[in-house]
Amino acid sequence: MLTDQPKDAAELIVLSLLAEGAQYGYAISKEVAARSGGQVRLTPGVLYPLLKGLESQALVLTSWEEVKAEDSADGEGRKRKWYRLSAKGKKRLEQRIAAHKAFRAIIDAFISPDDAQGREVAR
Repeated sequence: MLTDQPKDAAELIVLSLLAEGAQYGYAISKEVAARSGGQVRLTPGVLYPLLKGLESQALVLTSWEEVKAEDSADGEGRKRKWYRLSAKGKKRLEQRIAAHKAFRAIIDAFISPDDAQGREVAR
């Protein structure tokens, strides 16, 4: 879960996934969990408000698709909202990636190569 991570990390993750192609919310949450080995989970209470905020800032564009229910007598199904990155969203993603790399470089300046390989850090 990203409970102890900055909100920017969740935004970076979602924008990165959408840069690969349009997805719907449930697929985003499953992909995040799969790629992180289950270490990161974007719950509906985190993911959907984030997507709504990205949409309101015009960072993502949305469209609706009707998903046919095979067992439905009238053939109607539920609607699924798809999200895709806008041009403005691509710029935001580039900014987030640059900021992340800069922050990582700062942190790396404090971590010796031995520490990064799992050596016990002296206290």
